[in-house]
Amino acid sequence: MARAAAWAAGAGPDLGGELHLDIDATILIAHSEKEQAAPTWKRTFGFHPLVCFLDRPEIASGEALAGIVREGNAGSNTAADHIELLDLALESLPAHARPRPTDPAGPRLVVRTDAAGATHAFAAACRQRGVGFSYGFAINEPIRQAITDVPDQVWAPAIEPDGGIRDGAEVAEITGLIDLSAWPPGSRVIVRRERPHPGAQLSLFDTLNEHRHTAFITDTGRRVIAHQSAGLELRHRQHARIEDRIRQAKAAGLRNLPCRAAAENNAWLETVLAAADLVCWSKLLCFYDHPTIARCEIETFRYQILHVAARLTRTGRRTHLRLDRTWTWARTLALGFTRLRAAFT
Repeated sequence: MARAAAWAAGAGPDLGGELHLDIDATILIAHSEKEQAAPTWKRTFGFHPLVCFLDRPEIASGEALAGIVREGNAGSNTAADHIELLDLALESLPAHARPRPTDPAGPRLVVRTDAAGATHAFAAACRQRGVGFSYGFAINEPIRQAITDVPDQVWAPAIEPDGGIRDGAEVAEITGLIDLSAWPPGSRVIVRRERPHPGAQLSLFDTLNEHRHTAFITDTGRRVIAHQSAGLELRHRQHARIEDRIRQAKAAGLRNLPCRAAAENNAWLETVLAAADLVCWSKLLCFYDHPTIARCEIETFRYQILHVAARLTRTGRRTHLRLDRTWTWARTLALGFTRLRAAFT
């Protein structure tokens, strides 16, 4: 799928910084027999597709890069699926935004996943393609022992996106306390401990230490991200935004894969991802300075912008779009059409 229009129009992110590619899977329920439908790990029946979004923090929409339909019983830690999806996502980027492994001055891309993506094969594939990684990391016995061995004075405050201190949360690097020889050179493991919020699911280790612990592994070097370990932890924590991207995609047609044949369901997924891109690019190109629209949910965007009453008229060999003047967002929409036309002239 060609997804370079917004980039070509100058709406792409600053390539001097990092591009964050977020990968995650989701469960889609099937209510009848369909190709690739199978029992899922949640004891339901359906599909387990894997999707990749380019993070767009300035708006409340992500830019869908790629997605693959998988059987309901597809494994979470399937490196082959993650590698296939990464290649599709990189192919969706315009040439100037793709990684160049032999060029240190090329664009910096980082793939973010939860612990399902933390496999040696996927890390090696990212390194081979010149893409950095930041994966959730399972808290096993060696990690628990390393956390216990970290002196109290080593823990540093976690931070929020505005640079403020995250209340009750601290981070520490434990790279030197565990064996990372099986991972690409330069890999680092960072742990966050945080006072548990009400209802948090805690392990026995968390309960005994009165903190909830999470860890991630990354190959980003030192002095690359501001605030060192705290900055890396903030960057990885923002991977959670993909859950909002998937939720909005489901509101735009990804609640299920309605067709019986696998090819038709693949086409359905492509169509949903294209719709997510169109909404994302519309916000970036037309409404970037209108926070109410730029950060609204897709249902709100559909009501305020896409459902406006309008009529096409032709006078003097020119075509005019007539909007309902009484519509609250008519003036904003008219300005958006002007910006859209200017972007492609």
